[in-house]
Amino acid sequence: MIVVETLKSKDTAVRPTDLAREHGISTQAVRNYERDGFLPPAQRTPSGYRIYTALHAAALRAFLTLVPAYGHATAGLVMTAVHADRPDEALAALDRGHAELLRDRETLAAVRRAVDHLSAEQAPAVIRGALRGPLGIGELAHRLGLTPATLRTWEAAGILAPLRDRATGHRLYHPDDTRDAELAHLLRRGGHPLAHIATVIQQIRTAGGTDSLAEALDGWQRRLTARGRSMLTAAARLDAYLSLSTDPPGR
Repeated sequence: MIVVETLKSKDTAVRPTDLAREHGISTQAVRNYERDGFLPPAQRTPSGYRIYTALHAAALRAFLTLVPAYGHATAGLVMTAVHADRPDEALAALDRGHAELLRDRETLAAVRRAVDHLSAEQAPAVIRGALRGPLGIGELAHRLGLTPATLRTWEAAGILAPLRDRATGHRLYHPDDTRDAELAHLLRRGGHPLAHIATVIQQIRTAGGTDSLAEALDGWQRRLTARGRSMLTAAARLDAYLSLSTDPPGR
């Protein structure tokens, strides 16, 4: 175990190389993190060398565990807010991360329900589409109980990507486009914003359709679980840092 893990006093000196080695980063990265405000300012020796302590080690652990949990920008915001004595700003940033994770969980659940619904109807729908050919924008809008303007809005948002008839320039909605529109309609009725729906539809296209989507959804679930666990770890490390930073000197 690296020596910085066992230090008791926040004033105990820590070598920059030990700080860097614990996390597999360079000493320059440690200096950069201090410069950016992610670590508390280091004191200097008369010759100009930085003096790092156990307090810096705890701050570095907190920051680097916040990154996979909340992203680099939010991790930096949290640490700079803490060092500027703005704790509520730091906590609000963490709250937004938790709210985003909850939205992602709810979106995933909605996609699973929608995919199950579409899978039950997909085979006959594909057969009908194959027999009749692609649908025009008016036909698809009528089928979904929407307006053509809504479908054009979804296209502008990146949800739909129909091909065009070379002769007329009219939109042509093939079976995969119809599936995307039906899924978007289900998610829209569930209150999901267009930007989230566009991301989901793109994942389905990448997965190759609803048949291949189950594995992609399982991967999405695993990533959400991992992020939730990372948030727990980050909260513990940040709390440890805050507790150490508020201890009286010498403790």
